[in-house]
Amino acid sequence: MLAALVLIGWGAHRWLAEAPPPAVLTAKVESGELEDLVLASGAIQALRQVDVGAQATGQLKTLKVGAGDKVRRGQLLAEIDPEDSLNELRAAEASLDARIAQRQAKQASLRQAERELARQRRMQAEGSTSDKELLNAETGYLTLKAGLADLQAQIRQDQSVLDGKRTKLGHTRILAPMDGEVLEIVTQQGQTVIATQTVPVILKLADLSKVTVRAYVAEADVIRIKAGLPVYFTVLGAPDQRRWGRLRAILPTPEKINNAMFYKALFDVSNPDGKLRVDMTTQVSIVLSRVDKALSIPLSALGEAGKDGRYAVRVKSGDGRLEERRVRTGLRTSTRVQVLDGLKAGELVVTGEQADKPEDGAAVVVSA
Repeated sequence: MLAALVLIGWGAHRWLAEAPPPAVLTAKVESGELEDLVLASGAIQALRQVDVGAQATGQLKTLKVGAGDKVRRGQLLAEIDPEDSLNELRAAEASLDARIAQRQAKQASLRQAERELARQRRMQAEGSTSDKELLNAETGYLTLKAGLADLQAQIRQDQSVLDGKRTKLGHTRILAPMDGEVLEIVTQQGQTVIATQTVPVILKLADLSKVTVRAYVAEADVIRIKAGLPVYFTVLGAPDQRRWGRLRAILPTPEKINNAMFYKALFDVSNPDGKLRVDMTTQVSIVLSRVDKALSIPLSALGEAGKDGRYAVRVKSGDGRLEERRVRTGLRTSTRVQVLDGLKAGELVVTGEQADKPEDGAAVVVSA
């Protein structure tokens, strides 16, 4: 009899008890940094890079530096065999010396002709010479004077040739055009360089104290960015170390990569420790909006929006019960949304319905 009463009481309790709360998927309300980003991959390039070439033809006699060496502006980098240029310079000097000697002789003849002309004019005034003699003296003087002027022009021309030969000899000494680091040696010591139609490159020199990051932004995202936006990036060797910069330019011409169009966005960063190297791969984040201390929830937790702009959110209490609240939102990213009021950090919001428990022996499929 007692057992029957207990059984009846238990059944009544089950009948009158409230239904258990539904099984749902939840996520915590989190507090922290929230960013709306455009993500891109990129590569590091030197801000200033120079291909150091040779303007003189000949054998690369000496190479004073190697790849990786740091050099200063004006430092001797390499030297081309100067023998041919030196011989041409000596020949030009000799030609100029000969012209100068001719000028001295011509000047002496001109002074003599000038004195003869003066004498003939005095004699003409005294009536002791003929007009023909005077005319011959004038003609001789003017001829020598014109010859001296022509010789002066030839001397200036020879001087110009000499200056060119001296400059050409200077080109056999290749100096660093700026402070920097030698990236690559293109021409080896002992090779012959021919600087007739093109300037042969001896080495590549770059200033790596400041570098440029070239980020490849997808066509769908490029309309969202502009010059001046803050940006940070990481490299593969230091994925947790952010380096910050600001977008300098977005190049107008795209590049096609795997049948997709990408636009190049450029920004510069300092490299005082020299750890950033040319052609390093970077993961770039262009910051469209950012809130340092934001309460946020997954986008999937948002319900329908009301006329007042607030969204419905279901919150799970400690006893498992669900209640609906209306929240005001702020910054929205691709996965999360900022909550301005209506929730507290640590509360659980419903992000979806949990699938029914499978029957014994049935397979469980989990989808991302």
